[in-house]
Amino acid sequence: MGIASLVLGIVSFIGGLIPACNIFFSVPAVVGLILGIVDTVLKSKAKQPKGMAVAGIVLNAIAIVVIIVMYVGLAALGIMEEL
Repeated sequence: MGIASLVLGIVSFIGGLIPACNIFFSVPAVVGLILGIVDTVLKSKAKQPKGMAVAGIVLNAIAIVVIIVMYVGLAALGIMEEL
């Protein structure tokens, strides 16, 4: 699950930078965040390394912030109405 969280974080971050469809990448970002949190909890109980899960959580959190900032910024500029 940690690898899936990391991959979803990368895809969501890159997709969040695309102006026309950045809001659609919020769903994989939230799913990746949930997967990362679940994997961190499971690996903490099993005393296993959890680096991939933590990296996935960080990337997904950054992706969510980027998506929100881009969406609000583009809406404030009136660009979203033209798309």
